[in-house]
Amino acid sequence: MKRTSIALALAGMAGCAAAQSSVTLYGVADAMFSRGTGSLTSSSSMGSGGNMTSRWGIRGVEDLGGGLNAGFNFEAQVFMNTGAGQPTNTNNQPSGAGTGDGMTFARRSTLSLSNSWGEIRAGRDFTAHYRNRVEVDPFGNAGVGASQAFAGSIGGVVSTRASNMIGYFLPAGLNGWYGQAQYYAGENPGGTPTANDGTGITARIGYQNGPLNLSFASGRTQYATTTTAGDIESTNLGIQYQIGSVNLMGGVYRDTAHRTKALKADGWILAGVWTVGVGNIKLALSEYGTNATGNPNVRKFAAGYVHNLSKRTAVYGTFARVSNSGGATTALNKGTTAANMSSSGFDIGVRHQF
Repeated sequence: MKRTSIALALAGMAGCAAAQSSVTLYGVADAMFSRGTGSLTSSSSMGSGGNMTSRWGIRGVEDLGGGLNAGFNFEAQVFMNTGAGQPTNTNNQPSGAGTGDGMTFARRSTLSLSNSWGEIRAGRDFTAHYRNRVEVDPFGNAGVGASQAFAGSIGGVVSTRASNMIGYFLPAGLNGWYGQAQYYAGENPGGTPTANDGTGITARIGYQNGPLNLSFASGRTQYATTTTAGDIESTNLGIQYQIGSVNLMGGVYRDTAHRTKALKADGWILAGVWTVGVGNIKLALSEYGTNATGNPNVRKFAAGYVHNLSKRTAVYGTFARVSNSGGATTALNKGTTAANMSSSGFDIGVRHQF
C-alpha cells in the first residue's frame, strides 16, 4: 500500500540537537451498499469497511543511533457512511467501553523502542491471540464475509485489542521464526474481588519458510467468577500455504469463559485467495458454536471478488450465507432470522488506500 511520507527536520527546539525523523500519514476509505435477508426481516443500508476497515493513522520513527529506534503509531477507525469514529475501551472490561462516537485512536495508540534484539511496545494494540483470526481470513475480518470465528467470538472485549498493554516482539532474521508476548492490565483498585479484572497475558509463536506459514497463539484474561463472567481463555492455530497464485488458509479456535458453569466455543475456517490478473477471488467456509443450552452453532459460506483499478483503488463484491442450528439466530447485515433458519447478505463497494 502506497502511503504519503512527510520528512520532518526538527532543529533548535528547547536547545536540543535535531535528530533524523520521519512521519507517515496513511489510511483506508471504504464505502459500500449492503443488504441482509433473514426469515423475519430484511434490511438495506449504506455502510463502511466491507473490504477493509475504514481508518486513518499517523506513525513515525526516529533513529536514536547505535541501531536503536523510537517509534509511535496512532490509528483511528472512521465510519464512511456517517463520519463517526469508533469508541475505545479504557480498562479491558465492559465498564470501560466508550459510549460516544467521537474520533478516538481505538484501533492503535502505541510507543515503542526497537533494535536488533526486537521491539518493546506500549499502549493499545491487537492482542497476540487475535492474529490467527485475521491473518487466515481472506476477508480480513471485514464485511459480511468475515470469519464466523471472529463474528461470533465469546472472547469478550479483549478478543481483538487490549489497552494498558506492554509487549515484546521478536526481531526479524531468526530463520523464519517470529513471535510476540504481551501483558495488559485492568488497573482496578486492589483488595476487591474484581481487582484483577481486565488483566491478562497473551503470546504467539510462528514459523514461516517459503510457501508455509504456521502459528500458534494463546491468551487468558482474568475476571471474577460469576454465573455470567469469569476468566476468558483463547487458544488457536493458523496456517497458510502458497501454491502459485493461490493462498490457502486454515484455522482452528477454542475459546472458554470460565464462569460458574464454563461456556466453551469451538470454531474453524478453511479458505483461500486466488489472484487472477488484476483481481482476487476469495472463498471461505467457517463455523463457530458453543456448549450453551441447545449447543447453538453457526456455519458461514462466503465468496467475494476484488477488482483492483490501481495499486490503491478497488471495487469489490461479497456474498455470504449463514446456516443456524441448535437454536442460533445469527443474521447478516441487519437482517433478522428465527432460530435454526438461514440468512444471507451481500456487500458492494469501493475501497481506496492512501
